Amino acid sequence: MKSARSLMQRRAQRVRRRLKKHANGRPRLSVFRSSKNISVQIIDDVTGQTLASASTLEDKKANGGNVDAAVRIGKLIAERAAKAKVGDVVFDRGPYLYHGRVKALADAAREAGLKF
Repeated sequence: MKSARSLMQRRAQRVRRRLKKHANGRPRLSVFRSSKNISVQIIDDVTGQTLASASTLEDKKANGGNVDAAVRIGKLIAERAAKAKVGDVVFDRGPYLYHGRVKALADAAREAGLKF
């Protein structure tokens, strides 16, 4: 029987494999969600560099385990992406469902001007 961690890694790889087909050179907006925090990075897979990042660990006011914090981080990553001159990205939800905090982060980033 496979461990939960290995199944989670397989789900993430499955999502990334599909994204790679549709990326067309766009950077990847990768989300990591834990029970207490949420973080996001914009990664250029061609060069292997992180172009921008944001996390609830930076924001002292936010409790990272709720939807409001995810909305704040979504707006923050969109601002940092604009500074890095990144307009279009591919959303990489990893092994997480597009629901709750992950969806709130994505919607906030879209509203703040990031296109995906």
